[in-house]
Amino acid sequence: MGHAQVAYGIWASYGLQVSPAMVAAWELGDDSPTEAELTALAGALWCSPGDLLGSPSTLREHRLARGLAASDLALHIGMDPAAYELVEQTGHWTGNDRQATALAETLALPLPAFIEFTGRSDALTDLLRNAVTTRWQAYVKPLTKMLPLPKQRLGDVLHQLHSDYQARMVGTLNWGVGATSTQSGDAGKAFLDEVLELFWSLLYAQERESR
Repeated sequence: MGHAQVAYGIWASYGLQVSPAMVAAWELGDDSPTEAELTALAGALWCSPGDLLGSPSTLREHRLARGLAASDLALHIGMDPAAYELVEQTGHWTGNDRQATALAETLALPLPAFIEFTGRSDALTDLLRNAVTTRWQAYVKPLTKMLPLPKQRLGDVLHQLHSDYQARMVGTLNWGVGATSTQSGDAGKAFLDEVLELFWSLLYAQERESR
């Protein structure tokens, strides 16, 4: 299909006036369609909006990939439509735990996206930092309340993360040099700064190994 054919298909099926040049701009990534235009474009190309989005990176893109209007999703998870619209606009989650769970299930959100979109990244990061610097066993239970994963699996990942942190700290020690405490402190800080990313990496590596 040429750009003119796609533009005509959008107009014929959805009544939206779109120029062939605009279709070309979408294809090149020089412009982005509105929500209505994306739905019409997907219909004209006989595919789903998700096929056109690739890997969603925002809450809005995850919703569009599922072909849901914002108002429909809000009603499905039991949230005021205006409040949900504000969540997408600001990135600040204002729903409760039940609504957050319903959001994750409806959009089939990956765990990292679920944590980010519901404003729990900082809380999870704090738990992980405490776990690797103290007794990791004490943080398995709080983690199971935040993440819908088996306790054993989370315990295994925390144990590994704790071991990796301790190994990095020990590995930077050089007993013959006076600046060892500074080196060790820098290594520890670097690990703690990236602890959330390391946690997701270990979690999914464990999942791949179990298949």
